[in-house]
Amino acid sequence: MSKLTLKDGTEIYYKDWGTGQPIVFHHGWPLSSDDWDAQLMFFLEKGFRVIAHDRRGHGRSTQTDTGNDMDTYAADVAELTTFLDLKDAIHIGHSTGGGEVIRYVAKYGKDRVAKAVLISAVTPIMVQNENNPDGVPLSVFDEIREGTATKRPQYFKDFTTAFYGYNREGANVSPGIQDNWWRQAMMGGIKAHYDCIKVFSETDFTEDLKAADIPVLVLHGEDDQIVPFPISGEKAVKLLKNGKLISYPGFPHGMPTTEAPTINADILAFIQA
Repeated sequence: MSKLTLKDGTEIYYKDWGTGQPIVFHHGWPLSSDDWDAQLMFFLEKGFRVIAHDRRGHGRSTQTDTGNDMDTYAADVAELTTFLDLKDAIHIGHSTGGGEVIRYVAKYGKDRVAKAVLISAVTPIMVQNENNPDGVPLSVFDEIREGTATKRPQYFKDFTTAFYGYNREGANVSPGIQDNWWRQAMMGGIKAHYDCIKVFSETDFTEDLKAADIPVLVLHGEDDQIVPFPISGEKAVKLLKNGKLISYPGFPHGMPTTEAPTINADILAFIQA
């Protein structure tokens, strides 16, 4: 098991497989690097070096009670990429991981990142406020906090239904996918998970998106029930200097898993362009 001990003593678990141009995968809340299984295998077989880490407080990394904020997440990635000496890398983030990617790119990635991909990402900002009147009401995130704090095991089981669009008519429900989501989620620390709700909902990535001067691919499902497309992907691409948007009718938030062949093919085409 590969782990890097950061400057503050936090241990970050990571996978590092293969050779070739590196692709770094950043998972969403409240999951782990295991959520990238379909992408890790696909791109490994295509000849890339694939790297995925468990964010602090998540998965097999240290269950931190401090440092659960986006600036620290990005700094952790910077330590890991420096340690692994990753250059000309592609950074791919899902949901909260998309925010982590663009914050890392803006603050640290100028000399190390070639391209980035934001999938179902929380950028530019989720929560409703005076500057984001069509955002998601704060009460929605308060409910997520309440569920996480008081009934996490059952709440997380229930959360998978909308995450994968399994509440839609005709959905091909996979109990195995749901069980795997729950397994990953329950590995993490409840304090870090609780803190991260504020991070993914209230962090404003507007300036990070504007600062990115590399090609960025934005992928978003039009039936995303967790991070609604009109307030995220549709807005984020307009803030990028060199952004490209692909939206998918009917695809859910968890589309890297449920729609892996399509997502993988579109990412590969972007990398090779």
